[in-house]
Amino acid sequence: MFTLQYIGISLFNAKRCFFLSLEIYLDNSATTKPCPEAIEAANEMMTLFWGNPSSTHAKGNEAAQKIKEARRTVASAISAAPEEIFFTSGGTEANNIAIFGAAARNKKNGSRIVTSAIEHSSVLDSVADLEKQGFEVIRVMPDSFGHISTEAIAQAVNSDTVLVTMMMVNNEVGSILPIESTVKTARKKAPKAIIHCDCVQAFGKIPISVKKLGVDMITVSAHKIYSPKGVGALYKRKGLHIPSLTHGGHQEDSFRPGTEASPLIAAFGAATAIACDRFSMKERYEQVVSLKNYAVERLSQIDGVVINSPDDALPYIINFSTCCVKAETMLNFLSDRGIYVSGGSACAKGEPSHVIKALNLPRDVSDSAIRVSLSADNTREEIDILTRSVAEGMAALAHFN
Repeated sequence: MFTLQYIGISLFNAKRCFFLSLEIYLDNSATTKPCPEAIEAANEMMTLFWGNPSSTHAKGNEAAQKIKEARRTVASAISAAPEEIFFTSGGTEANNIAIFGAAARNKKNGSRIVTSAIEHSSVLDSVADLEKQGFEVIRVMPDSFGHISTEAIAQAVNSDTVLVTMMMVNNEVGSILPIESTVKTARKKAPKAIIHCDCVQAFGKIPISVKKLGVDMITVSAHKIYSPKGVGALYKRKGLHIPSLTHGGHQEDSFRPGTEASPLIAAFGAATAIACDRFSMKERYEQVVSLKNYAVERLSQIDGVVINSPDDALPYIINFSTCCVKAETMLNFLSDRGIYVSGGSACAKGEPSHVIKALNLPRDVSDSAIRVSLSADNTREEIDILTRSVAEGMAALAHFN
């Protein structure tokens, strides 16, 4: 009896130790683990090229040269010119600069702003503030899978439209928005409108060309492509003049003044060179497509699970619902087992997802929505552990909801 009890306790402890040592990271849309090349570039800037890039002596010139190299790399990744790239503290700041700057620049031409109801909070909160200032904001609603149609945008845009701001890839369900056709439609109906695209979730995953898209501004972020947090960039079309939101220096052509975060910028450049290499991007994409298909197949085999992402979503993002266990409860269950996913955008801090709400899904589906975001480093074995753990969580926790 004592022996059997002892064995039972030992097996329990062994299983607990296994979960404690396990770490399966499936939250890459929130942030990614910095790659060795980015870490090395940042370290080099802090130990060798640590001068102020604005200083005119040799030490400052060394740092300025490294920033120049990073700017060229980021520009090349989206087929832009280096002078069209402005470094920021990240995607949120870049979105704010673009939206408030465009509104200030163009308010003499009208008052309508067109966006989608599933944008990142840095876009939706910015246009909401402009709405309080007297702008008319049209938020185009998606279908139940997060699609936004060109026709819906066409109906929203009129001759009074001064700004159209839409993301390329939704960060919670992975739906891909029709940016290229939207630009063509908007240009016809509102020739003076400024068009901005949040490409944070698309950058480094699918090819982006500012020339092909025809947009005026694009936002990208470093920490989604294996670079440290705290740096991003705004592409601003050459010849487009919008006012700066901050003042006090001549850095970034006086558009975004303040001493540049040179270690982060150098790391961003190094990560971009890898992430946006066309051959390796295509190879990673194909790997993730295969992994996504396997994950959807395994999740769909669990009784009660519903896939919320559309079939044509970016394969890096899978949104699903258990319909019986609230998202926060399931997240904690998985986290205790070393499996890291999210209930939506990390910026929401646990608040209900406005994206899932906009899809108008049944309450049990929306309350239990989970986002899995993949990288090429993830494996089928990790997906197997995830799906087994989800099934176990549903069985163990359903009666608590």
